[in-house]
Amino acid sequence: MAADRTETEAERADRRWNETLQEVRVAQTGAQILFGFLLSVAFMPAFHGLAAFDRTLYVVTVTLGALATGTLIAPVAYHRMLAGQHLKPQLVDAAGHLVSVGIVLLALTVTSAVLLLLRVATAHWIAWPLTGFVTGWFVICWLLLPFLLLRRRGKNPPR
Repeated sequence: MAADRTETEAERADRRWNETLQEVRVAQTGAQILFGFLLSVAFMPAFHGLAAFDRTLYVVTVTLGALATGTLIAPVAYHRMLAGQHLKPQLVDAAGHLVSVGIVLLALTVTSAVLLLLRVATAHWIAWPLTGFVTGWFVICWLLLPFLLLRRRGKNPPR
């Protein structure tokens, strides 16, 4: 229990579950919208004119999008199946792991979607460095900045 909080294990699990749900709402919405747009691409007339590499990249992107969406929805299914079983702390831990994996899958989906879009919309050579820049930005915003904040405070990541 944190020194600045006076909460029971059940209260802590409830708080952590509510925080996880808020995180899931943000990530899940983005994943679902992106996935929906990706599904429609194959039905566009220009899709059939894509090079073999770009078609393969599209398949990889859609697959990553499906995995991200499913992983980010999984905590809801866990909760539905485990509600009332007095497993909230374990549920929260499992959901936290799923959200982390889902965010990685979402980042990979966005990265591959950006590469596909830039390969189709620009000269192929510029797509790779721009996609690298976007990926680097994700690493900075999603990993490096939180890590630096924790390091500055001298703490381990919260559970």
